[in-house]
Amino acid sequence: MRDKALVRTGKLYRVVVIQEAGLDGFWIHRSLTREDWIESHIVDAASIAVSRKRRRAKTDRIDGETMIRTLLAYKRGEPRICSMVRIPTPQDEDRRRIGRERKVLVDERTLHINRIKGLLFNQGIRGYEPARRDRRDRLDELRTGDGRDVPRHIKAQILREIGRLELLIEQIKAVEAERDAVLAQDEAVAVAPAMMLLGIKGIGPEFASILYTECLSRHFDNRRQVASYAGLAASPWQSGTVNREQGISKAGNPRLRTTMVQLAWLWLRHQPDSTLSRWFQERVKHNAGRGKTTTIVALARKLLVAFWKYVTFGVVIEGAIIKSA
Repeated sequence: MRDKALVRTGKLYRVVVIQEAGLDGFWIHRSLTREDWIESHIVDAASIAVSRKRRRAKTDRIDGETMIRTLLAYKRGEPRICSMVRIPTPQDEDRRRIGRERKVLVDERTLHINRIKGLLFNQGIRGYEPARRDRRDRLDELRTGDGRDVPRHIKAQILREIGRLELLIEQIKAVEAERDAVLAQDEAVAVAPAMMLLGIKGIGPEFASILYTECLSRHFDNRRQVASYAGLAASPWQSGTVNREQGISKAGNPRLRTTMVQLAWLWLRHQPDSTLSRWFQERVKHNAGRGKTTTIVALARKLLVAFWKYVTFGVVIEGAIIKSA
């Protein structure tokens, strides 16, 4: 294409490339940007406006033309035409792997624990905890609901499940040790954001790691961008005389959003005298105890903005308890 343009005009032009964010990750973008004559963009495909017809034609060619028109509008200076993805550095992208791998391993651990309990429940056995260290000795002592020993083949299957469970437990320990090593490295950096979060009562290594790697290591211009990135921003619906709220958008980072809702509940327990906790209690009291679920999401949004201000600008969260050194 550049050679054709050179023959026709006698000039060499830059090439502007756009692609959808997908399973390929960012390696194609990084390969393209190594050339100084290529300008590459990655777009969030869900942010591109499409026809709202009930049945609309969709082919690769139509999608390609739509992306080209979107790119032209973006280059003309229309920022709301789409959402371009901010490309993380390879180091930041790799650092996020630790928290995400731990989440996968914990889910697999829960799956095997529930499977073992289900097999035993089928034989009338309750109260067995596969996560305990004496899991193998305890299995030999079990009796079925009608007083028999655990059948041979079911016991063999449970032992194989226990073997996989023990492997997952060891892998989770290894991942957590790697996470703690990364936090220890950040401690050597002056005023590292993750270590600032660890200094707040109620926040442990896992919460601090997820908050930093998934959100606070990025750059945000204002608090609205922070809430929007987590999917905790409001979604208004207004048309003529109709004006109502649809709840949170859920369009952001799902890992961060789940973590913030969990942290909001823990914040009420560990920081009951903070301004945000008192705001929650007053809000719930005003509604006669109703709407706790809705209010806790609002508290999660306020907390995330407060953490962003704390690690970015040093604004201390009002009323929060800081751990002693």
